[in-house]
Amino acid sequence: MSRPELIRLLKAKHPKLNKIQIENIIDIFFQSIENALKDKRSVELRGFGTFFIREIKEKYSARNPKTGELIYVPKKNKVRFKASKKLKELINQ
Repeated sequence: MSRPELIRLLKAKHPKLNKIQIENIIDIFFQSIENALKDKRSVELRGFGTFFIREIKEKYSARNPKTGELIYVPKKNKVRFKASKKLKELINQ
């Protein structure tokens, strides 16, 4: 689902809100998730799942698969998502 599709669905469900208000709500929602993840806090949405940061360790002797040369891979943070039990059951029906 793309952003315009989401806006269209929300507009159909809540006709009193105009498109700009819906876009602002979506922007604020995702910006708050981004800010929490930047601060290395997890974001739990009950019934949906949890977004969290996982630190990936540095690797000193990784290889470039194309050339075979040794490269250094620094440590980094990755965003991970763990689906809730309710979402897993809904998907697997």
